[in-house]
Amino acid sequence: MPSIDSPNDRPGCAALPELAQRIARSTPDDGVHATAFPPLSLVRLSGPTACTPVVYEPRLVIVAQGSKTATLAGQTYVYNPLNYLVVSVTLPVTGQVIEATPDEPYLCLRLDIDPDDVAALIAQSGLPQPASPDVAQGLDLGLYAARVNAPLMDAVLRLMRLLDTPDDLPVLGAMARREILYRVLTGELGHRLRALATKDTRSSRIARAVARLREDYLQPLSIDELARTVHMSTSSFHHQFKAVTTMSPLQFQKHLRLHEARRLMMAGGMEALSAARHVGYESPSQFSREYKRLFGAPPRSEVGRSRGVPQV
Repeated sequence: MPSIDSPNDRPGCAALPELAQRIARSTPDDGVHATAFPPLSLVRLSGPTACTPVVYEPRLVIVAQGSKTATLAGQTYVYNPLNYLVVSVTLPVTGQVIEATPDEPYLCLRLDIDPDDVAALIAQSGLPQPASPDVAQGLDLGLYAARVNAPLMDAVLRLMRLLDTPDDLPVLGAMARREILYRVLTGELGHRLRALATKDTRSSRIARAVARLREDYLQPLSIDELARTVHMSTSSFHHQFKAVTTMSPLQFQKHLRLHEARRLMMAGGMEALSAARHVGYESPSQFSREYKRLFGAPPRSEVGRSRGVPQV
């Protein structure tokens, strides 16, 4: 895990006090808060959290105060006022807030990433295209942390200021979001997001498969059929899916089902047996066993302990 420097050591940090103040003003209590600009949400947490398995959707995370980690396949990524996080495909990870207090809570903003919007921006801006699928370099994980810079933070702050003038959001919000995505695409490690959003790269084919699994995870899974939909052989699909997500398609589907069962029990108050059946488990013992393996405790005790805790 990389070391955490002083925020004053990096460009772009002049915007942090105002950004933190604006997020704090819009988040009166702990949890995730929607805004008048649907792709943007704000998060506040007043203390460190336990390591918790969560599903990250494609998004950009900018931290104004505090620090959090995301762990995937043994690799831990720190995101804080120095480092933003990019999630380019849906991924089950382990998240943990590591720096937060009631006086200085963890404050961040999350901006949804739409691959179609990213692809259009790449095409319209003339950004370099990745190599062709036959000669492209090895695939990268669909998650990375990169250093902040002043142009990115300036664009983020302009978007936050627009929350004070909601009539301007439909037009100027979209423009600010477009600039933010452009800064990410041209910033450190931006080539990784470009590869996942550019048509017919191996990375983009896996991204489409992940999106399909995310949409249909409750349905029976045919690996051969899924591989055909993205024009890949079954063996190549298995290998490259794991390169992007760190798990096989079947494991990925299982994680999504278990996370959905957990959500139904915690947010919806559903009993464990009903939740298990809803996500496709016929054996309660198998559900309990696999649930404990992922979340660290059987459904009844884990949900009882976690119910009411913000899931961010």
